[in-house]
Amino acid sequence: MEGETVWALRGVTLDVYAGEYLSIMGPSGSGKSTLFNMVGGLDTPTEGRVAVQGVNLSALSRVQQARFRNRCIGYIFQTYNLIPVMTALQNVALPLLLSGMDVAAANEKAKEVLATVGLGDRVHHRPDELSGGQQQRVAIARALANDPGIILADEPTGNLDTRTGEEIIDRLSRLSKERGVTIISATHDHKMLSVSDRVVSIRDGRVEKMELRSQLTIQVGSIEAKPGGGKGEK
Repeated sequence: MEGETVWALRGVTLDVYAGEYLSIMGPSGSGKSTLFNMVGGLDTPTEGRVAVQGVNLSALSRVQQARFRNRCIGYIFQTYNLIPVMTALQNVALPLLLSGMDVAAANEKAKEVLATVGLGDRVHHRPDELSGGQQQRVAIARALANDPGIILADEPTGNLDTRTGEEIIDRLSRLSKERGVTIISATHDHKMLSVSDRVVSIRDGRVEKMELRSQLTIQVGSIEAKPGGGKGEK
């Protein structure tokens, strides 16, 4: 209706800790994407504030927000969002070039990051010459290029087969544990929940519940709170 106010998020208060692996669940239209966009500085809250690494994103100009994203936040998309005319090397080097790094240094860094995700022998392949799992690994490498402290992963296994999806989950889990990268993932994949530190359920724009991984029993097709589990820490 004309003049009707639609609230994408309602009174959300959420602390995410450095090095934490946080999974966000919720039905379509629950507010997951808006929450992601808020953390990434793509959307600005009409009330309240979003602070990332101590920086109030709402107080930054659009140019400052873009620079902050490039330097501090890596994105992994369900549909990869690779540039089709660019090789894997060029896709990964792009955010480095945008941050001001010279071409030679950017290419060298891109090669190193691609090697860490097992694609050292695919640097000159374009996306259409790679499998779905390989394309997602390129996307992960691109997200890691500028050594961000935070990675936002939007349904990173949604377009992958089970085996490849498990491989991607394992890589993200190791990033969190070994490099202290904060992972925030929107997912419906129960296997991803099993490696999470906390699981946040969001519905109708509100945080419905927060639970520690230890408080959940995860089985194929279902997620249940353990008896006496209660809610997770805020």
